[in-house]
Amino acid sequence: MGAKKGTRPPNAGKGRPKGIPNRATQEFRETVQKLLDDNRDNVSIWLRQAAEADPSKALDLVAKLAEYAAPKLARTELTGKDGEALKPTVIVTGVPHADDPTS
Repeated sequence: MGAKKGTRPPNAGKGRPKGIPNRATQEFRETVQKLLDDNRDNVSIWLRQAAEADPSKALDLVAKLAEYAAPKLARTELTGKDGEALKPTVIVTGVPHADDPTS
């Protein structure tokens, strides 16, 4: 039988704080980065060899390796109110107008 509605497990909220990366994941990324750094010349050779046999495979390998060296970028879509298209507005300052008697 499951927990009663409205109750929390005894260790709820005692985990890693929000925004702090998982230590194992961070260590793994650092290990992969070090492996790539230590084998920079070899990686170039291996990628060249893979590209000779199958260029798309070499691109796939580069993409997979890149995930460990740089974070993935999130896609963001900007919309106007209620999902409508954005309406561009241009504001020009500091340029005198021909009809302005003060310029």
